[in-house]
Amino acid sequence: MQKIVINSSNLLNAKSDIFQLPMTFLLNSQNVCDYLARHNLCSPSETNQIDIELKSAKNFNLLLTLPNHQKLLVKQERHNHEGKASGEFLSEWRIQEFVQKFPELNHLRPSLPEILHYDAENSILVARYLDDYQDLIEFYTKEKIFDSKIAAAIGNFLANIHRHTFNHQEYQAFFSVGSDDSYTEQVRRMVQYLEIIEPEIFGLVPADGLKFFALYQRFDSLGTALKDLSNAVIPCCLTHNDLKLNNILAHQNWQQSTNNIIRIIDWERSAWGDPAFDLGTLISSYVQLWLGSLVISKSLSLEESLSLAMTPLEKLQPSIATLTQVYLQTFPEILKHRPDFLLRVMQFTGFALIQGIQAMIQYQKSFGNTGIAMLQVAKSLLCRPEQSIPTIFGAIGTSELIQQTALTA
Repeated sequence: MQKIVINSSNLLNAKSDIFQLPMTFLLNSQNVCDYLARHNLCSPSETNQIDIELKSAKNFNLLLTLPNHQKLLVKQERHNHEGKASGEFLSEWRIQEFVQKFPELNHLRPSLPEILHYDAENSILVARYLDDYQDLIEFYTKEKIFDSKIAAAIGNFLANIHRHTFNHQEYQAFFSVGSDDSYTEQVRRMVQYLEIIEPEIFGLVPADGLKFFALYQRFDSLGTALKDLSNAVIPCCLTHNDLKLNNILAHQNWQQSTNNIIRIIDWERSAWGDPAFDLGTLISSYVQLWLGSLVISKSLSLEESLSLAMTPLEKLQPSIATLTQVYLQTFPEILKHRPDFLLRVMQFTGFALIQGIQAMIQYQKSFGNTGIAMLQVAKSLLCRPEQSIPTIFGAIGTSELIQQTALTA
């Protein structure tokens, strides 16, 4: 056996190696102004006059107000114990590079976030803070207004992104560089996760959460529908892949404005994907406004709870129908290429509800009657998508959609 001699020389070398390890630069309220000045995002003379506010989010977010009243949102991804970040900001920045590289897509820019700086080494992103916009979850919760003008603007913009990138090989090649297509595999991974329960899950999921897995495995048809959906995923255009209402901003003067009344933000999960996934996720976010407002009581049946919701589905149906109708009017080609598109949208709506249940279990550590209601609705959407259309769109919306799809076919 080789004898290892420890002396001052090899200790010094060891110390030298330690000091050569790269240190992760972590943003904080003390160094952020100097960071901006170093990257020419503000002048050195302004650094002592900047207001700094910590914003609660999954990333480390600081809102900075400069002396000229301009606001910047400075974000840094969280780092693990090894000092590594997930690298999601790369996809956010890639959208900016995409519209820069292909100027024919410049018309999309006004409805995208304004990214001013990306630091890949330190996982830092600086964006212009849109003070005159608010996210739709906040807007809908406060105002209780579900105007078709906002829904139409969302449907139009989403359809334009999908339509103008649809089956475009050069665009697909752009997004395939350095991508593992992970988000096109979401359904397959979820099926595997739900079908095979590993022993360690019992230490991660609360007792309430285990009810979800028990209920899921009781419904054979649900597992079959998810497997079928995983085989039906068709990546064919640029997709957002996290199109929830909190990632859509509405202009404060949306009623008077005619242009750019909405912006879609947080493109961290964007990839070359399936447009039905985006539309289904968006519709699911509206449906969750309804399901999240249920009156829950042991004395009420599920049907009674659904009918007594504080935000009735009937109030949301016109918005859901309008955004879908405008989407199909703007992108009618999708129905010719995929006659089953609307059915797949319904199934992806159900899939997104199950994702919502998993988030509820993971972050809220609960799976109560609201979760059971979400699972029942998700099951209907996944297993009986055609019969679920009137439930989601309402009688009038369904009639108009049937006419629209018949004319396009």
